[in-house]
Amino acid sequence: MLGFDESYEICNCKKVSIEEIIVALEKEQNPTLSDIQDLTGAGTECRYCIFKEGDNGKMKKNIYCKDVLNKIKNERING
Repeated sequence: MLGFDESYEICNCKKVSIEEIIVALEKEQNPTLSDIQDLTGAGTECRYCIFKEGDNGKMKKNIYCKDVLNKIKNERING
């Protein structure tokens, strides 16, 4: 997804991978960032992994929860 293996860890604090987010959102009709946080715990500690604009870490993330969410939504719309 988005050039990353699905085992890539998006949230280092909670050790959540892309695959875990995909699986967690499978049954959600209209998934949100809050769903990702509630279902996986990703983005609930330092919160730097949620979206680029909120990444205040010294080393910037390569992919964010919002990127995965947007990709899932686009795939559902476009098949």
